[in-house]
Order: sequence, then structure tokens, then C-alpha cells
Amino acid sequence: MLKRLLQITFVIALSFTMLGAGDSSTRFDHLGHQLVCQCGCGQILLECNHVNCPVSAPMIDQLKAQMDSGLPDAGVLNFFIGKYGPVVLAAPIRGGFDNVAWIVPVVIVILGFGLVFIILRTWQAKHTHMAATGALPAAPTDDLRDRIRRDTEDHS
Repeated sequence: MLKRLLQITFVIALSFTMLGAGDSSTRFDHLGHQLVCQCGCGQILLECNHVNCPVSAPMIDQLKAQMDSGLPDAGVLNFFIGKYGPVVLAAPIRGGFDNVAWIVPVVIVILGFGLVFIILRTWQAKHTHMAATGALPAAPTDDLRDRIRRDTEDHS
């Protein structure tokens, strides 16, 4: 009984995970939103809203043809990269130099915060040491304040 229940649960879970797996319109929508129209508008290929755009319709036809040829998603994207260059992608593919382009800015920000933290700790330690040894200048006296006021008064 328990074995049969586990089998039914497995089949149901498998069927839910496979929903829409073979749907070509979902794949078309997914791939079309990973590409940028090359007319210069900078919009996603399937969302290019230029009236009579001379580029989006041929690109959509090429996308359909590549999908019909049986290429996997990576193959379709590689076709467009080969034809238009990497600027055709809405987001860079992770790997190679693209990893560096994603990682280096984060590392620089972290190092910058670390450097600021180290500088502040050094200044604080120096100030604490000077205060403990009495090396900090004394607060100005009333005589000194009066002299500063006299020297900076406008005598015109």
C-alpha cells in the first residue's frame, strides 16, 4: 500500500515538473526575451514597438527557423551571437570574460569598503593614542578666543 502511494506521488510530482516542457511558444517567448532588437532601439526583440521595424520581423523569422531546425537554446543564442555579435544578448552569458565583468565591480566595492574601514580604524587608534598620551592640543582658552575674535573682526 505504501509503495503504491509513493509511486502515485512520484508520478504526480513528475507530471507537475514537466508541465509546459515541450511547449514551443514558451520556448519562443523565453528565447525572444533573451535577444535585443538590432534596429538601434535597445528593446527586447519580442517587445520592439517600432511601427514597420525593418529588423525585428526578420529576426523573429530567424528565431523561428533556428528553433524549427532543432537547435538547443544555447545553439540558437550562439547563432544570433555569430550573426550580430554579443550585443544581441539582453544579458551576457556567464562564462569566460563575462564572469570577470560581473565579479570585478563587486570585488572593487568590497575592497573600497575595506580600505575605508582600515583608514577609519587607523585614525581612531591614532586619536585614542594621542588622547591617552596628552599629545592632543588643549582646548582654546577664553583669552585665545578673544584674541581670535579681535583679529578676525571686520575693521572697515
